[in-house]
Amino acid sequence: MMEGIKDRVAIVGMGCTRFGERWDVDGIDLLVEACYEAYEDAGIEPKDIQAAWFGTVGSFSTGQPLATATKLNYIPITRVENACATATDAFRNAAYAVAAGIYDIVLAAGVEKLKDTGFTGLSGAAAAGSNVDPPVPPPSQFALAATRYFHHYGIPYEEGKKTLAQIAVKNHQNGALNPKAHLRREITIEDALKAPMIAWPLGLFDCCGVSDGGAAAIITRPEIAKSMRSDYVLVKGIGLAVSGMQGILQDDYDFVHFPESVNAARQAYAEAGIKDPRQEIDLAEVHDCFTITELIIYEDLGFSARGKAPEDVAAGSFTLREGDLPVNPDGGLKCFGHPIGASGLRMIYEVYKQIQGKAGERQLKKADIGLTHNLGGRPGSFTCSVAIFGR
Repeated sequence: MMEGIKDRVAIVGMGCTRFGERWDVDGIDLLVEACYEAYEDAGIEPKDIQAAWFGTVGSFSTGQPLATATKLNYIPITRVENACATATDAFRNAAYAVAAGIYDIVLAAGVEKLKDTGFTGLSGAAAAGSNVDPPVPPPSQFALAATRYFHHYGIPYEEGKKTLAQIAVKNHQNGALNPKAHLRREITIEDALKAPMIAWPLGLFDCCGVSDGGAAAIITRPEIAKSMRSDYVLVKGIGLAVSGMQGILQDDYDFVHFPESVNAARQAYAEAGIKDPRQEIDLAEVHDCFTITELIIYEDLGFSARGKAPEDVAAGSFTLREGDLPVNPDGGLKCFGHPIGASGLRMIYEVYKQIQGKAGERQLKKADIGLTHNLGGRPGSFTCSVAIFGR
């Protein structure tokens, strides 16, 4: 294997806006809010940034808004778009540029302003195709994954629905503790079970919301980071796996696991030296666009054995206080919504704060190694990023 990125890049500053219905600001305002928190956290000014990577899917078409927002004058800025993995891929590109020795200090930022679109789901037009693959709304796509999972493992509807409800309850409990979350209200199992159906068997509380938000990270090399602060956070590994639509084109695809998550995790684990993720990882921020997605991710990332994730959910293994591997301690997409260009960096922000011991009411007793995971697309055709961080 070629030399990896482990311990060659450090995060020295991060910022994250409050996510939600931000009718009073535009996308550039959100970038200002996120980036200037990151600058203050790192103790630097915009003039110290040598290059930047800007994640956005539908809000902007170039890197220019980031230059406008933070007065980055005539430096290289690359706009990155890679579905729901956009923000983490912006971070990945920035990290590789630093690891390669091209730049000393760079910025990775992401933003999305979804509420202004007037669209109730994720916006963005699909590329032209043959029309043998008809467009299907995301809730329906993931509802099919849920029914397939229930059928494959012989799980009765009532039992499967309760498992999904437990995931929603967990993430709402965590989000209620987070002042930057969009939805800050705890729910009960009964609330989730009786919620209006969106796409059977997924109800209202099985689906993440639509919101506005931005996040940013300042990245440098460890030898420079040491002169800036003592509690910098190191990148341990990054993986990115892109589907060739195998699930759409092959008739032996099982739809109860997502190979993109498996392969992205395998890359990141190899770089980070992770052999037993359930034992070695202290917290994870995963792409809970739907509760069934989070359930399958537990197995794809090696947190649960195949078909055993419902048992781990019932045992409380992924809860904030009692769990041995808390998942989505900040509330996840379930409570933050999914402004696409910002979500990955929002996840890194939570891991960064947890590792520093600065996560407030959500702070974990042990947070030495954290993981983030983004999954963009639909069952059978995803783009997935996994990143691992630590001291």
